[in-house]
This record gives sequence, structure tokens and C-alpha cells, in this order.
Amino acid sequence: QPHTLEARDLRSVAKHIKSNKCKNVCVMVRVSTSAGIPDFRSPETGLYANLARLNLDRPEDVFDIRFFRSNPHPFYALAKELYPGKHRPTITHSFVRLLETKGLLGTCFTQNIDTLERRAGISKEKVVEVHGSFASQSCIDCKAPFDSAEIRRLIQEEKIPRCSQCKGVVKPDIVFFGEALPEDFHKKLGNLTKTDLLFVIGTSLQVHPFASLTYFVPRSCPRVLINLEQAGDLGTRQDDVLLLGKCDDVIKELAKELGWLKELRATWAETRTSLD
Repeated sequence: QPHTLEARDLRSVAKHIKSNKCKNVCVMVRVSTSAGIPDFRSPETGLYANLARLNLDRPEDVFDIRFFRSNPHPFYALAKELYPGKHRPTITHSFVRLLETKGLLGTCFTQNIDTLERRAGISKEKVVEVHGSFASQSCIDCKAPFDSAEIRRLIQEEKIPRCSQCKGVVKPDIVFFGEALPEDFHKKLGNLTKTDLLFVIGTSLQVHPFASLTYFVPRSCPRVLINLEQAGDLGTRQDDVLLLGKCDDVIKELAKELGWLKELRATWAETRTSLD
């Protein structure tokens, strides 16, 4: 039997959110596929599966810092397809924004590198881009920042951006294999220990240390998985709730139960102007 929730279902999650016991909601997300952005590991449609044309020994090398230093061309061929501005945030992104609007959002930890959380209007202070993002860029040698408009132009022209100071290669501030996670990630880990509700949305929880964040919340904190299938150890604690299905569909059902559906649709409507 659950300890904090009345039952392990959507209705009880909604009731908990509306109670005075829920004041700090943390969210873990990887929810870009319904925006039209492919994931990495799907066998036929994922990014790694579509990198065969680049003739790499291992698809993962495109995000390896040592490989990038010796050959940045494969990454920049991919970056032209992934660069932000072509895709609109999903209704799930807008739900996280709505949590912030209502004063409930503690921290949103995202695996996404596509900046859709920012484009959805979630405050920068509330978002931890665990694997970095395309939001900024810098030289891999002297660390000097690089102009956003200029790197966009060079990527579209299929040219390698070079630092004006030391001529080193410039890279978006995405965390590659072999690089440390952002300082902000370590600073805000403690927020999880004070959360009243954890949403885990759209992630398979296969990549660490992101996957380990589910262990940081108190035992009494409900953990709600919204995903197509079970992930990690979600479902093993008393107050775990598995809401299996398409993320956007489940989120709309939850918003309806909360009485927020009209507000959610209005919040999502604002993202129409987020495309470049």
C-alpha cells in the first residue's frame, strides 16, 4: 500500500499535486521525439542508426571529444540537422512550464540538448541541461565563447567554426564523452532531497549519472513514471506510479484531472512563435 498517495494511479497523483503537501515538484525529462527530433538509440530511426552515411567505426564517436578534436566534420554534418529552431516544444514541455507558473516547479533535469525547455518558456534558473545544449558554444582549447549567429551561419554553410583568438575548433556546449558534466548539475542535485513529487518523463533511464537521480528523492516522495514502458527501478517503492503510454497523451489526461487542461493548451499555444 502507498504511504503518501491514496493509490498508485493518475487520480491520486493529481490529488497530491492539489494538496498542501506538494510544494516542490522535480522533473526528469527526455521528451523531444514527439516534437519530431529523433532519439539516439532506436534501432531504425535513431540518430546512431542514421550515421552509417558518415562511415564511422562507431556511431558514438560523433559525440566523443577525442574523435571530435581529430575530425569535427561528422559532428557538424549532424549538427546541421539537429540545430535548434526547426522544432516546437511539446505539450509535455508546456506542462513543466505550467508547473512553474503555479509555483510548484523545483528543478527540471533534462537529457535533451535541443533547448526546447527554454523555448517552452521555462526559466533558465529552473532547468538543468545535464548533457549541455546548443544554447551556447565555445572554443575547445582556450574556452573563449563564440557568437551564436555566426555559428548558426557556419553550420548551415557546412563549415567548421574556428576560434578568432587561438584558431581552435569551436563546439556547442554539449557534453561529449570524455567531458565533465556541467557545474550546475552538481549544484542542484540537493534539490531532489527536498522534493515532494518526482516526474520521470520519456526517458529509458539507461544513461548514468542521469538515471541515478531517481534514488536521490526521499522514500516518502512519490515517483511518477510517464513513458511507453517501465524504466529503471520505478515501480519498486510504495509510492511509485507507472503511467504507461505516450507522454503527451498521459500529460493531457493528468491536466484534465487537475482541471488545468485549458491552461495547458493556452500555454502550449504560446510556443507557436518559438520556431526560427
